[in-house]
Amino acid sequence: MADDPYATLGVARDASADEIRRAYRKLAKQHHPDLNPGNKAAEDRFKAISAAHELLSDPEKRARFDRGEIDASGQERAPPGGYRTYADTSQGDRYGGGWQREEFQQEDWHPEDLEDLFAAFGGRGGARQSNAPRRGRDALYGLTVEFLDAVNGAAKRLTLPDGRTLDVKVPPGMQDGQTMRLRGQGGPGRNGGPAGDALIEIHVAPHKFFRREGQDIRLDLPVTVKEAVLGGPVLVPTPGGKLRATIPAGSDTGKELRLRGRGVPAHGGQAAGDLYVTLRVVVGPTDAAFEEFLRSWQPPAGSDPRREMEEGA
Repeated sequence: MADDPYATLGVARDASADEIRRAYRKLAKQHHPDLNPGNKAAEDRFKAISAAHELLSDPEKRARFDRGEIDASGQERAPPGGYRTYADTSQGDRYGGGWQREEFQQEDWHPEDLEDLFAAFGGRGGARQSNAPRRGRDALYGLTVEFLDAVNGAAKRLTLPDGRTLDVKVPPGMQDGQTMRLRGQGGPGRNGGPAGDALIEIHVAPHKFFRREGQDIRLDLPVTVKEAVLGGPVLVPTPGGKLRATIPAGSDTGKELRLRGRGVPAHGGQAAGDLYVTLRVVVGPTDAAFEEFLRSWQPPAGSDPRREMEEGA
């Protein structure tokens, strides 16, 4: 039997959906096979984490688990006295001859559950239903992508725990935690039924310089004292490549430039975002001439960068 999914994710039994999602994302990033190549323990741990999240992220499955109707692996639990005893009561009416086939089309039923259930009832009707086509189960995987690949889109190859590979086309604008669905790439169907889907949760690795805020991207840009004082053109890195921008003369640390349309590209009906560039003045190496100039130079009267601090002290 699988471990308690709450314990696997390290959350309380009354945890909210957001708490469960955050716990899963944290653990999945830590134990993902792509980040732990050759580590069988991490691979097994990742499988357990994914299975726990699959159960607890589905409100219906979670409720059934909490009521004791299914175990942590999603397997049906027989009521006290067995299915036949339960079916003979008023609560067991749904197991009578009037049940509808679509009741057993839910994805949280395993084929083995159906076979056990029909075997408990016996009879030719049960055998006919157990041979009916069944859709395969959906499978949940995690894929870590680089920041710029998530912004601009990229083709990635995902290696599954069983050694299979999936080619994943990451569309532009994907955000951390979003899920992609690959039709027919999940568990195999039964008795000619269609395969389930693969659900790929995207984990975006942080970038060294860029930070994303919705459709916009922010960047701290180091500039020299000369560039800040005199202004002029500089090359600015953007998600789409370097771009020449002009720094206004007399700029200071904290001065913000807005490059329209240079953030996250347009996608899914959303307009392209902007790139916000915050200047950071860097003194850098100096020489004797520069130091001599500063000794003889006096700031304009009344200019005191610490005035507000002194007034507030």
